[in-house]
Amino acid sequence: MQNFPSLNTNSNTDTNLQSELSTLNLGPTHPATHGVFQNVLQMDGERIVSGVSTIGYIHRAFEKIAEHRPFYQITPLTDRLNYCSAPINNMGWHMTVEKLLKIQTPKRVDYLRVIIMELARIADHIICNGVLGVDTGAFTGFLYMMEYREAIYEIYEEVCGSRLTTNVGRLGGFERNFNDIAFAKIKKFLVDFPKVLNEFEALFNRNRIFIDRTKGVAPVTAETALDYSWSGPILRATGVDYDVRAMNPYCSYEDFDFEVPVGTTGDVYDRFLVRNEEMKQSMRMIQQALDKIEKEDSAIFHADVPEIYLPPKEEVYNNMEALIYHFKIVMGEIDAPVGEVYHAVEGTNGELGFYLVNDGGRSPYRLHFRRPSFINYSMYADMSRGMLLSDAIINMSSLNVIAGELDA
Repeated sequence: MQNFPSLNTNSNTDTNLQSELSTLNLGPTHPATHGVFQNVLQMDGERIVSGVSTIGYIHRAFEKIAEHRPFYQITPLTDRLNYCSAPINNMGWHMTVEKLLKIQTPKRVDYLRVIIMELARIADHIICNGVLGVDTGAFTGFLYMMEYREAIYEIYEEVCGSRLTTNVGRLGGFERNFNDIAFAKIKKFLVDFPKVLNEFEALFNRNRIFIDRTKGVAPVTAETALDYSWSGPILRATGVDYDVRAMNPYCSYEDFDFEVPVGTTGDVYDRFLVRNEEMKQSMRMIQQALDKIEKEDSAIFHADVPEIYLPPKEEVYNNMEALIYHFKIVMGEIDAPVGEVYHAVEGTNGELGFYLVNDGGRSPYRLHFRRPSFINYSMYADMSRGMLLSDAIINMSSLNVIAGELDA
């Protein structure tokens, strides 16, 4: 494992002077922590000697709550994990249950899901890289990019009526088809955003202050990152070419042509560059998905699974069979088969996994979320040893720790 730098607090042997350490609570109610979690730091001046990370301030027992809900009612809980890219959580959960139920979704549903998930990835990376700029003293880039996160939220509204916690999609597909306005806004975003992203990069990539604050800060080797089970952009920044979309494709990602950006040093600057390049790759995939959708039946937006997917209201009002299905689904009276499944998607912070055990009932017998922020954050205290406090803040920004995903 990598030896993180440590501080010799008794280095001045000539004068036999010893440093007097102080204790600093970084969080849980400090804006620089980007969430409700705490680091109890031992400080020698501005340098961190040691630290202990603590979580649990917003623990909401999602997994236990989910074990007492029908499968389709769990989607709003997943929204509140990584709320900066909630649709990816929604889709990951739906695909997990579909794997248990052996539901094969139509290609058009897969492509629509890819569009929404990649838009969510872009929205999340806009926040992460924008806030990294703020924490290094550059507010302009953050403000400039927020207009385009708003554009993504407007697309969400057209698709499902929600913005942040979207509850988008359903088991087997989507609650409604994408309308012409949604497609028009997606196409406009693909035209407008690339220029803005290039301008955003230009604000930082050649900025001497930003580079000095990020390059060489908190470098992590590939070996150490793998020892700590890192995943996502921060793992790829160390040079490890691992992406769930490429290594274990789901949702027809095997039909797409894209690259997996990797870094070399694993420092804060590399993480910034990797996320910028991932936004470009996401736009590339969205365009491919739009092209593929044109070849599919435009009326299809869900699988043909009447025992799982709620029938349209007009059918419920006029068809007895549809009314029966509607009643059984809403009341949670359809049992799922006995089984044990794990499904992972490439969340914006890494591998987002759902481990589901079912005993044949109407709710999960056991459910566990593999939350990438929880895994990635485990190394933060060790990484911070020997750092200046100002560098530790920037390091935290680059990890993109989302409290809802850290502490479910």
